[in-house]
Amino acid sequence: METESEPYVRLATLRQLHQLMARMNTARSLADTLQTVADGLVEGLGWELAAVNMVRPEYNDLVVAAVAGNTAAEALLTGRSGSRDSWDRRLTMGESWGTLRFIPHTEAWALNEDDVPTWLTGGPLPRFEDEWHPDDRLIAPMYAPGTLDRKTGPELIGVISVDRPRNGRRPGAWGREALETYVFHAAIAITNARLRSNMQRALVRLEREQQALRASEESFRHAFEYAPSGMAITDMGSGDQHGRILRTNDALCRLLGRPSTMLCKRSFEGLVHPEDADTLRRTYADGGRAELRLSRRDGSYVWVSLRNSVVADTADGPRFLLSHVEDIEERKRRELALAHRASHDSLTGLPNSAELRARLSARLCDRPYAPSTAGSRLAGVVESLDAAYGDEPCELGMYEPGMYEPGAYDTGVYRDLPLEHVHPGVPGAPGGQAFEADPFESMGHSRFPVPADRYGIVGEPRHVHTVAPLETRDDGTKGLAVLFCDLDGFKGVNDRYGHNAGDAVLIEVARRLSEGVRDGDTVARLGGDEFVVLADGLGRADAEDLAVRLRSRIVQPITVDGRDMRVGASFGIGWAHCGMTAEEVLKSADERMYVQKRSRPKTHRRAG
Repeated sequence: METESEPYVRLATLRQLHQLMARMNTARSLADTLQTVADGLVEGLGWELAAVNMVRPEYNDLVVAAVAGNTAAEALLTGRSGSRDSWDRRLTMGESWGTLRFIPHTEAWALNEDDVPTWLTGGPLPRFEDEWHPDDRLIAPMYAPGTLDRKTGPELIGVISVDRPRNGRRPGAWGREALETYVFHAAIAITNARLRSNMQRALVRLEREQQALRASEESFRHAFEYAPSGMAITDMGSGDQHGRILRTNDALCRLLGRPSTMLCKRSFEGLVHPEDADTLRRTYADGGRAELRLSRRDGSYVWVSLRNSVVADTADGPRFLLSHVEDIEERKRRELALAHRASHDSLTGLPNSAELRARLSARLCDRPYAPSTAGSRLAGVVESLDAAYGDEPCELGMYEPGMYEPGAYDTGVYRDLPLEHVHPGVPGAPGGQAFEADPFESMGHSRFPVPADRYGIVGEPRHVHTVAPLETRDDGTKGLAVLFCDLDGFKGVNDRYGHNAGDAVLIEVARRLSEGVRDGDTVARLGGDEFVVLADGLGRADAEDLAVRLRSRIVQPITVDGRDMRVGASFGIGWAHCGMTAEEVLKSADERMYVQKRSRPKTHRRAG
């Protein structure tokens, strides 16, 4: 009778398995899938207790994820874990029923000391050989489908443990096959549920990240558009697009007086002051900060602080520069005003004593100068000096082939001076070459004519020796004349008319001196009623003529508060040359001034 009914039993079991698998694969979450697997073992396959243990690689253990068949066992076992080593030991014990592992009660005593959470279902002791003993164990490993490594084998994802069949008998061949089939499909269902769960978490995380990104983009847009200072995004790609402005905010448009459509057709290199182009390129390369000038629409320039931050669009995509442009025009004006006040006299506006000494020292070097008129001797002097000091050669009026060819000189402080004035002692040097005024002269720096390609760099600035005419006669040498001027009769003006009148006289004298010299010459107030004029490229007769002309200007009546006042002036001419210090030059001119003052009758000093 049992044999005749076996096909019907198998058919009913297959139907039951089909329904259980459908339930496993339609569970909505991983937790529901695990519980459905445990419930199916109890409700569909007839076991009194079932537990699903899942591998946790991060902890190297297996945790009880679902229990079915006994509420007390469920409360005690759920969430508890056993070590991976203990489970691996169980999977090698007992009898192998295909993929199942049966551990009979005769071996189960060895498991009493391990850390695997266990619940034993009570019952009578077996009377027959195929009856279930209360200490029997049956476990079924679950492997991830499609994972097979030659060294480590398939990936274990969990273990199903069942206890005590309802009929009280050990499962036969068909019962074992049904359990193996169920465990195999349970592994597939759990793997799919875990993938779905991971995907759902990833989607939730992605949605949150996208929301955060949208919020960040919106915040950036607001910060960019409504920033009180200028902002721009610049393309760092290659080709024609490199450096092109892609986007600007209203503050930058207002600062430069240009609409966004006009700015986005240009680059910062097309807006920067030519003198600040190198600074801009260094800032681009470093992604740092610099202070430079940008052009406005009306042609003027505004000082800005430019800060660049490199932004990568993607891991390997194009990069952009986020530029922050802050208006620092007012601060620069204050800084320049402070620098001007530090280097200029507050009453007359002329360079003060410190600035005078700085400009004079910039023209001098420590090397002694040995004057010579012969070109061969002069070349020998320079070579010996170069060897002694171990430096590159300095210009000392030597003639070299190609030195005086067109384009051989950079611009300098000289204007309309013959070339022999710049390089004295050069026999037959062609003259008449003019030089533009040095834009740095107002700052106390000079850039002197430079022979082309002397060091392999055309126009590289270098020192030119300052020379002085001979003491006894005017030999045609042109040098740096230092005219020391002391006013005669100024103390009487102060005593008679007061210090306000004296200040007005000093201001007028400063104006007359400044108007009586050439562009590029320096007029400074040394202190009190003492003035100094630095005039380059003059011979001895030229310097004396300049002193006469300046004195003639000063002795003219000066009207202050309706009164005509007259002061005289005594001039002493000193000559600067390399090997001297600024103090020595000024002292020399001061001494000559006193000699000139004492040589004139006292009654003639004021009126000249």
